[in-house]
Amino acid sequence: MVVKVLGTGCKKCVTTYNNVKVALEELGIEAEVVKVEDLPSIMSYGVMSTPGLVVDERVVFMGKVPSVGEIKKVLVV
Repeated sequence: MVVKVLGTGCKKCVTTYNNVKVALEELGIEAEVVKVEDLPSIMSYGVMSTPGLVVDERVVFMGKVPSVGEIKKVLVV
């Protein structure tokens, strides 16, 4: 599993990254977590409002900071 956090490094993006790490740890899931910070790459996912969250190349959140619980729900689907 590859989880990408899309954002330019703002506080909301950092919080999203940290929430992803916590969710993965709590679920006991091994995954590669990647920060994507360059705008052309972010826009290539159709994300115009950050932070964005992509799981295995599927955009699951954009424009909000998902909670650990919300992230857990999309990781176990």
